[in-house]
Amino acid sequence: MEPEGTTAGHATNMAQSAASKLSQMGERTKQLVIQDPERQKRIILVIVCIALLLDNMLYMVIVPIIPDYLEELQKSADRDQAAAVHTNFTNSTVHKVAKGNFDLQIGVLFASKAILQLLVNPLSGTFIDRVGYDIPLFIGLNVMFISTLIFAFAENYATLFLARSMQGLGSAFADTSGIALIADKYTEETERSKALGIALAFISFGSLVAPPFGGVLYQFAGKRVPFLILACICLIDGVLCLTVLKPFSNRERENMPVGTPIYKLMIDPYIAVVAGALTICNIPLAFLEPTIANWMEDTMHSSQWEIGMTWFPAFFPHVLGVYLTVKLAAKYPHLQWFYGAIGMVFIGASSCTVPACKNFGQLMIPLCGICFGIAFVDTALLPTLGFLVDVRHVSVYGSVYAIADISYCVAYALGPVVAGQIVHDLGFVQLNLGMGLANVLYAPALLLLKNVTKMKPSFSERNMLLEDGPTGLYDTIKMEQKEKKKKGLCTTIDENGIETFAQRSYSEEESSGGEYA
Repeated sequence: MEPEGTTAGHATNMAQSAASKLSQMGERTKQLVIQDPERQKRIILVIVCIALLLDNMLYMVIVPIIPDYLEELQKSADRDQAAAVHTNFTNSTVHKVAKGNFDLQIGVLFASKAILQLLVNPLSGTFIDRVGYDIPLFIGLNVMFISTLIFAFAENYATLFLARSMQGLGSAFADTSGIALIADKYTEETERSKALGIALAFISFGSLVAPPFGGVLYQFAGKRVPFLILACICLIDGVLCLTVLKPFSNRERENMPVGTPIYKLMIDPYIAVVAGALTICNIPLAFLEPTIANWMEDTMHSSQWEIGMTWFPAFFPHVLGVYLTVKLAAKYPHLQWFYGAIGMVFIGASSCTVPACKNFGQLMIPLCGICFGIAFVDTALLPTLGFLVDVRHVSVYGSVYAIADISYCVAYALGPVVAGQIVHDLGFVQLNLGMGLANVLYAPALLLLKNVTKMKPSFSERNMLLEDGPTGLYDTIKMEQKEKKKKGLCTTIDENGIETFAQRSYSEEESSGGEYA
């Protein structure tokens, strides 16, 4: 009996020691992740970047898969109806009408994501302003996970349409809340530009690597494999969001400041100019994606691998454009409007030269130019939206980045539906010349943003805290965070050092807790 008791005692001790070690590891993780603001910001940036990468990969991964898959479904229907054609002639007639609308079905399927996202964004932006950024991000990741699984197991057009529309719903929450969360965590203009630039690099990588990724896996492993891989990554990101952000236990949102309504932001002339620029600069990309494959087949007799690889090299100039804009914005922050204008001129010139290309190698150059210009516009103007909200409204970013998402969705909702009709009625050359001219003509409108950096905060959350002091839980938490930050900086220096820091805190525009020191 004694050995058994001894064994049980050892097992109990081992279990207790293992539990204590796990709790110690949990506490260390919490201290490293939660209590260190810089580390927390980096992890949040990783979570958001993965969400944006997934959304854009899912948006573009269907480009090489769905047309071929729908064609297989069409052939299967042909065989079934050919077997029954001698008994029912009506089925044959109905099928011919459906086959004639095959291109329209693909266009509507591709556009359904952007259309639903466009409709939901005004509601999601208001929802994000009311409840914070973490819950909508978690909701968006869950919806995207479900839509990806539906894509994997869909066997007909209606189910594919449902999956595509659900992805738009998830994107309206995940994309907007993710970018707004970055703007909220990175309050310094230079840091904000850099963080948003990294997010844009992930967006471009997801958009440009997805067609080769989907095409190769679809050919060698079947339709389900690329979607199941994306679903697994989405699940991991959702778990990371749940454990790091703790969306259902965050108490700061109980007394969050009330954000400016989205309709008031839309009529702000500065925000309207930025939104217009984001829409027009993305029109060439949105209109070329559904039309350039047919044009390459007709004029260049390009093979499928050339069509699939057309956009992939453009990732590198896009990242270069993001890098250059971030570096230039750090040195010359007052020229953000100028970087956006240069980008629009670059897009316009590149779009006009697309029809002049005679082969696959030549076509890569203007496509790289378009993506390079888009990187300039997006990287310069997305941080400008956050700054405009800081200086002209309340520093809550859900609605303003919902407006940015609406701007993208307008271009991508029109692209698959309208671009093909324009090519059919006017021609591919006229489409590109029109898009290029629109970008060049809109660029001078960004002159309106020339004096934005000279604006001073008016009724922003930051000034309200400075003038009135902490009046609620949210304000109190903000003050406590600033006090902890000061104590952390001042623990190793003497009273003279403390006095020097207090003087510096008065001179900084970003500090709002100096008088409470």
